[in-house]
Amino acid sequence: MLNESRVKLMTRMAAFEAGEGKKSMAIGTYFRSDYIAKEIIKSIIYGTVAFGLILGVYLVYDFEVFMENMYEIDWLAFGKTLLFRYLTAIGTYSLITYIVYVVRYSRARRNLQIYYNNLRRLRAMYRKEAAAENKMEE
Repeated sequence: MLNESRVKLMTRMAAFEAGEGKKSMAIGTYFRSDYIAKEIIKSIIYGTVAFGLILGVYLVYDFEVFMENMYEIDWLAFGKTLLFRYLTAIGTYSLITYIVYVVRYSRARRNLQIYYNNLRRLRAMYRKEAAAENKMEE
């Protein structure tokens, strides 16, 4: 006999597994600190590439002025300024990444907790139904 509440619960769980559950389950395999560190390292790498590309585009755009002033530039000050801007950009980007992935991790853990609670409820429904069938057979 079909149990309507069990079917609804199983449908909800299947929809979760097919949709956002894939991401949540992938995130749930990590410890919090490992997941966040992995994402921050990825963002530092991508941020460095983006900073290099932006710097390259800027130099190509303003190449004539750069070449004219090449011997007049204080390279130490230029390097310090460039390093400061790089560290500021990467620091800001890493902070934003940290905040975003802390929220994503906590949301995924909360969703997985709900999913595991639903699994427990489903198991309890099956046990209850099996116990009722055993009583009927006796």
